[in-house]
Order: sequence, then structure tokens, then C-alpha cells
Amino acid sequence: MTANVVVYSTSVCPYCVRAKQLLERKGVAYKEINLSTEAPEVRIELMQRTNHRTVPQIFINDEFIGGFDQLYALERDGQLDSKLNASS
Repeated sequence: MTANVVVYSTSVCPYCVRAKQLLERKGVAYKEINLSTEAPEVRIELMQRTNHRTVPQIFINDEFIGGFDQLYALERDGQLDSKLNASS
């Protein structure tokens, strides 16, 4: 898998854990940005970029995928692997 995957999360988010577990089961390396430990501006910039307030927020090759539900839907529909195999 060659995709550039970024997961914005918080320390107490069960859906973040599930999203990271799904990626790990697929053998996908990802960069995690924990908003619990980042400066508040990082969360503000992310919300302005995506118009979403919840986490996780998942990007594959700079494309905003959404949260865990959207990531899982891609997997269920057989579309996640093709996104993950596309190079950035």
C-alpha cells in the first residue's frame, strides 16, 4: 500500500481506535495527529478545512474521506483497497 494516510484523532475517541485498527489490519502505515496534544490552532484549521467537528478525520492522499463510518463503508463496498493503492 502506497497511499499517504493521515488520521486526526483524540486520546479518548473509540471511533479513532476502530479506524486505526482497521488500517493496521490492512497493513496500512498512517500518520496520526492527536488533537488532544496539538495546539488548538490545529483543530481550528482542520475544522475550517473539512467543515467537520468530530474525530476521527481521515485523509487518503490529501482526499478527505470522512470518519470511521465512511472509512468502513469504503472497506465494505470494496473501494478502500483501490484508494490505498493509489499513489499520492
